[in-house]
Amino acid sequence: MINKKIISIGKEVIKIEIDSLKKLSSNINNSFEKLIKTILNRKNGKIIISGVGKSGIIGKKWAATLSSTGTPSFFLDASNASHGDMGQITSNDTVILISLSGQSDELKNIIQYSSRNKNIKLIGVTSKKDSILFKNADIKFLLPEVKEAGPGNIIPTSSTTVQVALGDAIAIACMRYKKFGKLDFKKFHPSGSLSVKLKTVEDLMLIKKKIPFVKDSLSMKSALKSITRMGLGVLVVINKKNQTVGILTDGDIKRLSSLNTNFQSLKIKKVMKKNPISVDKNMLAAQALSIMNSKKITSLCVHQNKRKNSTIGFIHIHNVLEANIS
Repeated sequence: MINKKIISIGKEVIKIEIDSLKKLSSNINNSFEKLIKTILNRKNGKIIISGVGKSGIIGKKWAATLSSTGTPSFFLDASNASHGDMGQITSNDTVILISLSGQSDELKNIIQYSSRNKNIKLIGVTSKKDSILFKNADIKFLLPEVKEAGPGNIIPTSSTTVQVALGDAIAIACMRYKKFGKLDFKKFHPSGSLSVKLKTVEDLMLIKKKIPFVKDSLSMKSALKSITRMGLGVLVVINKKNQTVGILTDGDIKRLSSLNTNFQSLKIKKVMKKNPISVDKNMLAAQALSIMNSKKITSLCVHQNKRKNSTIGFIHIHNVLEANIS
């Protein structure tokens, strides 16, 4: 039997946290803009993030998300900072401190150290205007006062959700302003399922001598030998200027042979399919697979810079499927 009380509790928690996120949205204003510009303008310095307790855990997440989206950063443990790790903070760095109360003892030494060096920018993220952090930060972002979802309004729930969301907003804002795209993102994720999703046609295509090129002046008799030797079931036809002018598949040959007993003496350019489909090398491999499925074909020519008549690669459906892309 479904326990309606349990379901009700779950929905109540989500609703409270949604309300908290709405409050955060209202706080995305000029202070957020200043925060982003401070991060973007620190060309030579590092981005260092610190926090204590749950805010520290979230700070690690901020650093990881920023780094993976083109804004290199790292997390500094506040306790260790007071025992030697403060040396990781140097001139021109940007220090982001996350603290709901803005009064955490572990952060006071970092605040003091950063404030003494005029070349260090201190960004304070807190919910208390009268806190040490807010008063000493060069750039201040005020988190909204929110209702925690647990009993007694003491369990960090809504407040941590708000902090996580703000970190994501910061990372994506920096990412977009840097024009950090999916290909850049892929470089930082060479392994795992995410890497598979981000593979491009260029990652999988055949190149140079592996491309099944033949001249358009070739006879069909010679074409039969070439298509057998290449083992791909398709030929890419080029003219004297090495421009791609057509394509010929083993299916085309079978149909032609059933209609014309003298087909072997014909020139390829007389029977080839003109204007073969070509895709840009930077297209996602999954998108290329979708094109092959929709067109009911097994291969695509590959070009770059809109030069569709200049084939630089060739991708077969087997290349895509062997990479576990679907």
